[in-house]
Amino acid sequence: MIRIFDIALKDLLQLSRDFKTFMFLLIMPIVFTLLFGYAFGGFGGAGGDVRLPVGFLDHDQSRLSKSLREILKESKVIRLDEDDSRAMIDLENLIADNKVAAAIIVPADYGKSTLDGKSAKLIFIGDTASPAGTTIQSEAISAASRLDSAVRTALIMEEVSKNRTPFDYAFKTALDAWHKPPIAVKETTSTVIRKDSGQVMSLAHTSPGMMLQFAIAGLLTAAQIIVAERKSRAMQRLLTTATARLHILLGHYLAIFALIFTQFIILILFGQLLLKVDYFRDVPATLLVAFASALCIAAMGLLIGTLAHSDEQAVIFSLIPMFVFSGLGGAWVPLEITGTTFQAIGHISPIAWAMDGFKNIITRGFGINSVLLPAAALIVYGGIFFTLAAWRLHRAED
Repeated sequence: MIRIFDIALKDLLQLSRDFKTFMFLLIMPIVFTLLFGYAFGGFGGAGGDVRLPVGFLDHDQSRLSKSLREILKESKVIRLDEDDSRAMIDLENLIADNKVAAAIIVPADYGKSTLDGKSAKLIFIGDTASPAGTTIQSEAISAASRLDSAVRTALIMEEVSKNRTPFDYAFKTALDAWHKPPIAVKETTSTVIRKDSGQVMSLAHTSPGMMLQFAIAGLLTAAQIIVAERKSRAMQRLLTTATARLHILLGHYLAIFALIFTQFIILILFGQLLLKVDYFRDVPATLLVAFASALCIAAMGLLIGTLAHSDEQAVIFSLIPMFVFSGLGGAWVPLEITGTTFQAIGHISPIAWAMDGFKNIITRGFGINSVLLPAAALIVYGGIFFTLAAWRLHRAED
């Protein structure tokens, strides 16, 4: 047992002297977390208006057209971009330059036609084949229908009451009724699952994703230590002593595990304290996923060290699984937005199980029971990698 700790301590001292280890384990994941977080909306703009910008021009300037404008301004889907000095050609140019998503123009006879019971049509400029254009057109039709219904209701009330109910009063009452429907749907959020902003959700993916990706990249230096021992025949000489082959493997494995697990703890603290990613929502669950992930990735590093015959091979054998496992496992793009087939294939990668575990805690608000399966899958992967490393070392040294 003492020999295992001696080997692990020797490896950790060597690793601590190599700047590449520090760069891959701490600097790179922090840099890429900030970079990806910014790219996917994790920083800035969180309080901005995300509604679709729509050019608006009122040629009527009647009481009804102004009421229509107020209805459109209340929309949660579109945002009116108004400038009375514009002409129709100006709006078309703005749409062509992608400065507004579409345009709505109120014709000069809109108010009079509506009051006379005639079909008053708005002018819509936009691509109705696109999702944005369809959404804006639907919102404009909905607003016009609300206004038309309020006008019809007010006219009927005025006629039935023999002018005892003024049109203005009835019209305003009908419009206000839209804000207080007899049946309303109330959206609620579970007390377990907290409703986070887009900024938090973006960082909740990129933080564990980059942490896991560069943990694999950091295996490069650890694998090179094992390669150097084999090339210098130091491992062969060690085998001639009373040190068992299993003890040598466990010593190297313990060093890599300690390095990766320490990296996880530091980056989890960074994510929690500075990026506000809620790793502390369930601390035991987070530590279990980090522990299982470190066991798995450390065993992968041990396997790389026994497979590689040179430093160049150690680089290749470290970078290939980093890109393949990270890409398949959803470290770059969430697997939730892919199809079911790709999600199934992605879970061949241990990174996918680690991401499931972290995101069950951070974004889904689940407890420790939700990470037991991902943690078990990671430990199984770790066992497979360690067994292959032991078999490979036995074959190479015999």
